[in-house]
Amino acid sequence: MNLYHNTKAQWLAYLVFFVAIGTIPLYVTDNFLLNQFAVYGVYGMLALAIGLCWGFGGILNLGQGIPFGLGAYGMAMTMQMQSQDASDPIPPFMLNNSLDHLPWFWEPFRNTAFGICLALLIPTLFCALFGGLMFRARVSGPFFAIMTLAMLSAFYTLILDVQPYTNGVNGITPPSPLVMGSFTFDPYSPYVYWIVFAFLLVTTVGGKLMTRSRFGLVVQAVRGDAERVRFLGYNVASYETAIYTVSGFIAAVAGCCWVVLTQYVSPAQFDTTFSLSMVIWAGIGGRLSLLGAIIGAFMIQGGQSYLGDSLLSTWLLFLGAFFIIVVRFLPKGLVGLVETFLGYFPVAKGKKKIGEDQAAESRLLPQPGE
Repeated sequence: MNLYHNTKAQWLAYLVFFVAIGTIPLYVTDNFLLNQFAVYGVYGMLALAIGLCWGFGGILNLGQGIPFGLGAYGMAMTMQMQSQDASDPIPPFMLNNSLDHLPWFWEPFRNTAFGICLALLIPTLFCALFGGLMFRARVSGPFFAIMTLAMLSAFYTLILDVQPYTNGVNGITPPSPLVMGSFTFDPYSPYVYWIVFAFLLVTTVGGKLMTRSRFGLVVQAVRGDAERVRFLGYNVASYETAIYTVSGFIAAVAGCCWVVLTQYVSPAQFDTTFSLSMVIWAGIGGRLSLLGAIIGAFMIQGGQSYLGDSLLSTWLLFLGAFFIIVVRFLPKGLVGLVETFLGYFPVAKGKKKIGEDQAAESRLLPQPGE
């Protein structure tokens, strides 16, 4: 038995990984570097969302920037309204664009708690509605990928066109950090890093448990052969919509965390290059592995941060070549190398006989590491 396919070994790997990144603030004293590591946690959540949608659900989503961007704009609007006086609630960029009153859709964001709820709810509802329409019409495969890419481009254009309400290409820059009650979310503090870390931990563990549930088994069966699952009596569209919506919710959480950390949002969050990068992270790390997708995001973005400045545009050539090599020779991503390596050290099976039910369940469950 390959240790890679051992459930306890998988959970141990998750434990070691999260303990390692959770202790970073204990020995990193540079606040700017700590903030950068927290941003990597946001990238990790986006890669996790792609891993769930594409890796497990078989749904190639090239528009993951939509829920991410909507969540980011919702949080930015909430933080912007926190800095406005009750007697003068109009943000300065609106006054510069000749608006003399606060738009109606900005009003709910004057309440911090309600604004954050909307920042999470609106992207999730969009994914549920858009996914429901597409999957009930049996739009799948490359056709669904093209539709998500087209919708992403539409949102990018919309944000630019409604400049008086979104500040167009300049984006929204809240002048002060998020405040909830008496707590200020200083983006450079260890506490905010741990908050982002907690979101990454919860979404990862939740995603892992989901893939090992009966729901996850059906989703993976749909990935393998949707028609056969449909003939067995399952509502395939509902399962596809559900996993696509869960993926969108995680991306919305990442968008909210992004603005808290950077205090900035712009149409760049809806840029096609950014959404395609998420797919590359998951593809290189291993789209069939949640942990692999997260590590892929850390590796690629870390490389871009430390090599991109020196290599400039050449970095994109290296990244593209690396992605092609991985897709061609490592279909399981870099975690596939780990699986192959551990295959040379088989684990002896225990003497205790596994019951028929347990054996059947082990065959049906997602392959460990997925």
